[in-house]
Amino acid sequence: MYADLHRFVDALDQSDQLIRVKTPADPVLEIARAADKESKLDAPVAGSASAQRNDPEFAGLGGHALFYEQPRGSDYPVLINAFGSYRRMEMAMGDRAFDDIASTIAQLVKPEPPRSMGEAFAKAKQFMPLLKIGPKRSKKPGMCQQVVHTGDQIDLTRLPILRCWAHDGDYEALGYPAGVNDAVPGLGHPDIDEDAWNERYRGRFITLAGIHTIHADDRDDPKPKSHNIGMYRLQLLGKDRLAMHWHMHHDGASHWRSWKKLGKPMPVAIALGGPSVLPYAATCPLPPGISELLMAGFLQGKGVKLCRAKTVPLWVPADAEMVIEGFVRTDAGFPGWDPRDKDCGHLGEGAVFEGPFGDHTGFYSMPDRYPIVEVSAFTHREHAVYPTTVVGLPPQEDYFLGKATERIMRPLLETILPDIKDYDLPMFGAFHNVANIQITKAYPLHARKVMHGIWGAGQMAWTKNLFVMDDTVDVHDLSAVLGAVYQHCEPSRDIEQVHGALDILDHAAPRLGSGVKLGFDATAKIAGEDVDGRVIAEPRSLPTIEQQTHAVDQAMGIDGVHDAHASDSAPGWLFIRADKDVEEPEHAGIGGGIIKAYFTQACAMKFVVVLGRSVGIHDHHQALFHWAANTDASRDAYWDQSNGCDRVGFDATPKSAGDTRNKQPVRAWPPVLK
Repeated sequence: MYADLHRFVDALDQSDQLIRVKTPADPVLEIARAADKESKLDAPVAGSASAQRNDPEFAGLGGHALFYEQPRGSDYPVLINAFGSYRRMEMAMGDRAFDDIASTIAQLVKPEPPRSMGEAFAKAKQFMPLLKIGPKRSKKPGMCQQVVHTGDQIDLTRLPILRCWAHDGDYEALGYPAGVNDAVPGLGHPDIDEDAWNERYRGRFITLAGIHTIHADDRDDPKPKSHNIGMYRLQLLGKDRLAMHWHMHHDGASHWRSWKKLGKPMPVAIALGGPSVLPYAATCPLPPGISELLMAGFLQGKGVKLCRAKTVPLWVPADAEMVIEGFVRTDAGFPGWDPRDKDCGHLGEGAVFEGPFGDHTGFYSMPDRYPIVEVSAFTHREHAVYPTTVVGLPPQEDYFLGKATERIMRPLLETILPDIKDYDLPMFGAFHNVANIQITKAYPLHARKVMHGIWGAGQMAWTKNLFVMDDTVDVHDLSAVLGAVYQHCEPSRDIEQVHGALDILDHAAPRLGSGVKLGFDATAKIAGEDVDGRVIAEPRSLPTIEQQTHAVDQAMGIDGVHDAHASDSAPGWLFIRADKDVEEPEHAGIGGGIIKAYFTQACAMKFVVVLGRSVGIHDHHQALFHWAANTDASRDAYWDQSNGCDRVGFDATPKSAGDTRNKQPVRAWPPVLK
């Protein structure tokens, strides 16, 4: 690991994993476009053997880190895609494979009692380093405070904050009324007219910052135990104004509610850069009561150096590149406000209509009401570097941060659910939509017990689709996983449906943050699992090429079908491309109509997915990505047992109000990022 961002940049440079761009480049779209393209290329240096074993299809991706020396309109160079490969992530974590870190954690969370004095000393030696990982607080100014701006000196427009996607910040382009934020004070810049602001500064977001907050109950504690670091986006609103976007289940939002109850603005510190372990620690889904500062200290083997912020009562990383200090308005209302609703009421004080934003889901997250940050100070080190990232259709930089969590947090998940042997968060699931779970089955309906355990386990609780399989199936081989699903999962019997909380970014959910989750029991069935009264049959053979061809031919004969595809890459799944796309209400109902027409015939395919016109259905990863993102089973699943078949169809087309079904509405539907 590296003590600060400058040293990490030097290491990437020396290992030929960084490209320096010396010509001027624009933070408005250009830099993000280049980073998005780079992230899809092969990485210059391969990751560890365990990375290649755990992610055989995508371990080699990520391209180079990019260092822009002359971003337009700013004096601060830009670093992007720094964590965008397995090798670079492993370097940032101390040149260790994720599985090696997980092994260390496993020894700590599952200690065996010593059987001798020698083992006792060995155990003491094992736990001794934990005494060193607490944060190191100093009353002296930190390197991040070599330059201090307060009052009128603050000008956030001088930072090379990115606009990543064309519609970022342009809510009118997505069908919302104009002028929603016109009455909000402090927006824009006194020296920049409205047209120039919209052209150059609209929809620019800070994306790779650690957001430092504390609970209001700890406001007088010199060493607050609630000190949290989250990674949330912030939209540039003005010279000294930002919008804070966090989800209701995040710790930062919980802290905000505590200050709101107190009736006081919430202090916040927005730190960029610092030790190379900090960005991962800020994204890590830790158990309650475990600080990200402790996780960062554990990863680097020593405590993170902190100094006191200049204008807010918080500790900040002393070796950060930059720190933005301020107060979050707590008189703002909650999210769930839509100006298109005639009964929405006023936007309210302390709030702004934030977004839209091209998100890690691969779609724009739609605009909503979020609180304003009033900036009180901007500090930075000399020759500071501005670190940032672009999120969108995977793989992006955040993919590798997420895969680190998958591996590193495995021992903690196994502590809660020892039934789990291994698991995989496939790229097409964008982390919150799909998880593949491997178990050693011991009794009837064991898989169902694991499903419900996962749906109650921390951030895994938001997972919309679970595939549970036996330990004979390679959980990291997607085709093998889908093959097990086809052979062992009868849709009418073996798919568990539950109502529950979903990620707030799930646009397919009929209501904000809630919908139906599915658990696919792909384990071999044993006595006692004939829950529908049917005799448990032998597993099916995988579909033959002839059966796949016949299924495609059947689909192509249906009105509204543009293309169809079935292959061994996704055994038993038929993908159909329909004549429908975003914002085409005249085509409402076409997805369900195609499924119903297809089910008038017998076929070998158990899972039929109808997708939009622009989806590349011959790429099963892309097709499954849109399946997971664009469906909620309460509205979009069609269960069928006709013609001697047991199957389910999913309408994964983009939807409009006319696609309401089973009394489950369709909310504002975002376009996919392009």
